[in-house]
Amino acid sequence: MPPDVTREEFQARADVLEREVEGEKLVTRHILEQTRRNSDDLATIRARVDRVESRLESIESRLGQLEQKIDSLAASLPRVIGEVMREVLREREGSLAQLSDEHIARKIG
Repeated sequence: MPPDVTREEFQARADVLEREVEGEKLVTRHILEQTRRNSDDLATIRARVDRVESRLESIESRLGQLEQKIDSLAASLPRVIGEVMREVLREREGSLAQLSDEHIARKIG
């Protein structure tokens, strides 16, 4: 059996218990406040991550388009070089023929 407790001892124990409960309430309030702040911070971070992901998707798309253009250019480059070379050779042949005609005209004339 518990020993008999005087009213003063009982009140003292009740006062200690009340202070402990108030302390626990303060701790709980602090934890709740920190949780709210953390939730707000987390929401902010999530929004920023979403923006970064959106930008990254846009960059990936643009990079894909650029890659396609480069592949297309690489595929058409031999044809373009061939056309330019043929044009240069035609011009050179025309110039040689003209020089030849001028040379013949001088000899005759």
